[in-house]
Amino acid sequence: MSKIRMNTELRNKILNRYRESAEQENTQELEAFKQAREKVDSVYPKTFALARQVVERAYIPEDVLACRTLKQKYGEPLDVVAKDKCFYFSYARENPSEDEDKNVSEHFDFGLFGDVDDEGYNNESGKKFAYSYYRDELKAKDLDADILAKQNGKDDNPHKTKHMDLNNKALGYSGYSSYNAHDNNVGIAKDFDKQYELDIIGTSHCRSRTIACTEQEFKVFQMFKQAKGQLIVCHQKWIDSITKQCDAMKTGLKAYRYLSEGVELMTELGVHCDEAELIRTNSTGLVIYNPVNLASMIKGMKNTTITREQKIALRKAYQQTN
Repeated sequence: MSKIRMNTELRNKILNRYRESAEQENTQELEAFKQAREKVDSVYPKTFALARQVVERAYIPEDVLACRTLKQKYGEPLDVVAKDKCFYFSYARENPSEDEDKNVSEHFDFGLFGDVDDEGYNNESGKKFAYSYYRDELKAKDLDADILAKQNGKDDNPHKTKHMDLNNKALGYSGYSSYNAHDNNVGIAKDFDKQYELDIIGTSHCRSRTIACTEQEFKVFQMFKQAKGQLIVCHQKWIDSITKQCDAMKTGLKAYRYLSEGVELMTELGVHCDEAELIRTNSTGLVIYNPVNLASMIKGMKNTTITREQKIALRKAYQQTN
């Protein structure tokens, strides 16, 4: 039997199978990613509990209630209470040097798509966090949760935009307002954000209502943001590792002339890869090249209208043979 020559489709199928295997392999990079996600789960509720204390010192719950009561009495002109999930916290340095500002302030966003790297609204850090945190859910929907990690450092392009739009839709993200928490998010994003909303007085941009806190409290908020950033970093390192492996695979597969060489490579890597299965299936994994399967599929494309009598006859025949 002659050897089967390698072609682009076979190379792609081998490469895709390897990537699937690499994503499941319990590596140090994957373990670091999982631990970073667990850390986020740990710090989120604790940090938000502290944020509630700080915010309610500035916007006393009794005053919030009084404002709502006055709105009910006087209407829209007194609509000054809103819920928000992001805040500017600030503390005053005790002994600042000449080149230091006395007040230190920073933006902290508890929203799923909230910015992480302080580059302002509409940067990609929030999306990187959301895709990393809900990676399993996105992958379960056959979506590319790793698109931003794969495209790291590259310019925007249609491929990247397409997968980002699909991920945003799956997570229910419609975009955050720059002024308040009244966004149009649905589903996962909305449910996530609702857990971390607090009452504030004043509906203007959060930068205009900086909230005072202690230096120690400020450090806790910084550790919270660092935990979110670390999840992004660990996700990036894990995907970078897989990408490097796949790039090496591509180089090797291009040099192989025969399918058997690719199967041998996969075997050496500990990944099951059956030569006969690769030949029988197309790029989507559908078995069609086997003559029996192909003939059955073609026959099923015609004479699709079946009468009631024919259905009964087919059912009886089935019962007699089983």
